[in-house]
Amino acid sequence: MKRPARLKHTGRVLAVAAAFVATTALALPGAQASPAPAPAGATQLARADAAVLKADVGGTAWYVDRASGRVVVTADSTVSDAGIARIRQAAGADADALSIRRTPGVFTPLLGAGDAIYGNGYRCSLGFNVRSGSTYYFLTAGHCGNVVKTWYADSAQSTLIGATTGSSFPGNDYALVRYDNTSLAHPGGFTAADAYVGEPVKRSGSTTGTRSGTVTGLNATVRYSGGGTVRGMIQTNVCAEPGDSGGALYDGTKALGITSGGSGNCSSGGTTFYQPVPEALAKYKVSLY
Repeated sequence: MKRPARLKHTGRVLAVAAAFVATTALALPGAQASPAPAPAGATQLARADAAVLKADVGGTAWYVDRASGRVVVTADSTVSDAGIARIRQAAGADADALSIRRTPGVFTPLLGAGDAIYGNGYRCSLGFNVRSGSTYYFLTAGHCGNVVKTWYADSAQSTLIGATTGSSFPGNDYALVRYDNTSLAHPGGFTAADAYVGEPVKRSGSTTGTRSGTVTGLNATVRYSGGGTVRGMIQTNVCAEPGDSGGALYDGTKALGITSGGSGNCSSGGTTFYQPVPEALAKYKVSLY
């Protein structure tokens, strides 16, 4: 995992673009284009999915698109042609089931929804408020919870919020923080839901505020450049920047995800990934309200 920037560096953004670079095949005069491979079946898709994981190439994200019969692999700027070749070689006879795309920038956790939260020299974002009985908490990113044990509402770290009581990263990317300061408000208004491909969504973060986009993939696996693999992520074309980690992904009052990481910025766009909310709720036995 790329080491997160300290607060004095939070003004930096990843200078990358968000658009995928498409490859155009030019046919020679008189040549006949090869027919596109048929959509892969469930067994072949499962083998191709496992092969990408086995290839162990950092800076890649992938998900199974059953509608097109392809495993869609997105490679960031750190992935060499040799890395792409390694993925195809790992897939072997199932390589035709792969759809490989490139995106500029670097997939990294965005440590750097909602309101800013501070601790140990870092800044992240508050996701969704939750509770268990009469005890109130909020969800944020696991890579934030891993490095901060006590959170504050201001950069001077004078207004206590509370302690991290649970954190999971890599594998997942969620953390739970308890409200120990009873004077702080913790409004609700969301219900948990599963995202769907094509769903219009919004994301809130302490660096870039509220941004809009669309869900482009589900159950994505992301192998962040520098280390840390997460699975079961929601993939979107919503932009985000360092410090937005932990923020809320939502559709109206439907709570969908917690900002994990991605590439790009909010000047040129980006690709971002989110930990689904229902899994975090089940893990910590808490509920939205």
